[in-house]
Amino acid sequence: MSTETVAGVLALVGGAEWQAGCEFDAELLKRSGGTDVVVLPTAAAYEHPERAVATAQAWFEALGGAATGLMVLSHADACREENADAVRRAGFVYLSGGSPLHLRSVLKGSAVLEALGEAWRRGAVVAGSSAGAMVLCDPMVDPRGGAFTVGLGLVEQMAVVPHHDSGAGRHLWRILELAPGGVPVAGIPERTALLREPDGTWRSTGQGEVTVYLDGRQGSLADLPV
Repeated sequence: MSTETVAGVLALVGGAEWQAGCEFDAELLKRSGGTDVVVLPTAAAYEHPERAVATAQAWFEALGGAATGLMVLSHADACREENADAVRRAGFVYLSGGSPLHLRSVLKGSAVLEALGEAWRRGAVVAGSSAGAMVLCDPMVDPRGGAFTVGLGLVEQMAVVPHHDSGAGRHLWRILELAPGGVPVAGIPERTALLREPDGTWRSTGQGEVTVYLDGRQGSLADLPV
């Protein structure tokens, strides 16, 4: 998907979403222009997705918002027009963490994915944490071994490594070794967000700092695609 006409804010979160340290969600809620958040617990389909929704509801209620779970757990769910309409109308859509491969298989080629792109281009805030952040980019790091595979491409020509400050970082050397030439890799710690502004610029916010790698060296946020 082209990013040239995007009007909304994109937040790629490194994990541990909806917890203390993620107060940047208050800014995202304000910038959405409303109080409602549509939560897609798709990546957590096999990990009690209702618990993810309950966590999000409690978190956003404390921030003055109201989160609603949209239980898109299978590809059939993602192809239902009523689910696509809910995403299309949303001012703030948040994809939870979980399994990036399941999330990708559910959303790929679906009406919900098309609606997500439409909402973002219209100006909605879109956030994805951990698996959600990984899948929104293309290419995507394959969690099974660090190789690169096809993502959903809301943002193209960059990849994300979540949990950069925890166990996931142990495999970082292999990921960087396998990274395609010229493609920046953003290492995002938990409780940290990499924000893409409407003008295409990027900034880091939250408890940690985003680290960008490019062609085997440490780069900067300026290396990320506009």
